Amino acid sequence: MSATPRLRDLERALAELPDSVVGEIAFGRLVTQPRPALPHANASTALGEALGPPFRRGLHGPGGWLFLDEPELQLGPHVLVPDLAGWRRETMPEMPEVARTDVVPDWVCEVLSPGTERFDRDEKALIYGANGVGYLWFVDPRTRSIEVFRSELGQWTTVARFEGGEPARVEPFDAIELSIAWLWER
Repeated sequence: MSATPRLRDLERALAELPDSVVGEIAFGRLVTQPRPALPHANASTALGEALGPPFRRGLHGPGGWLFLDEPELQLGPHVLVPDLAGWRRETMPEMPEVARTDVVPDWVCEVLSPGTERFDRDEKALIYGANGVGYLWFVDPRTRSIEVFRSELGQWTTVARFEGGEPARVEPFDAIELSIAWLWER
């Protein structure tokens, strides 16, 4: 099945965006935003560093996951770029040699900022749920909080909210305690 002319135009516009802009296609429109501010990037980087050793490498944790920063996801007619995404190795045994994947992640994380929060919470969350993403986290550097949601038949159920810096066991990575304070360090 080939893409509609409108979708082809959106794909072309997406490909032509400068590197300083993040572009996504949601519900038939191109959505752009500037690259994240440093506190946003810091929280995302710190989270990847915290999850990688125990969950990707199996160092003091169970292993079995693959994590990627800002992967481009093809979810039906939508193209989304979460800040972080993770796949259980059963879901993605081998990393495909592509720029964009249609393998649905088991977990996505959006780091909220004033310019992206509404889009992340509304449209992107709806698309993630409808396409089978199992867990969604919203990390907010401004409030120093993590909101955790689990998908149940495509609908998001609130699992927990963590604030500040206390260590926590956070689904689906609750096999170990994560030091939440690392996300806010500068």
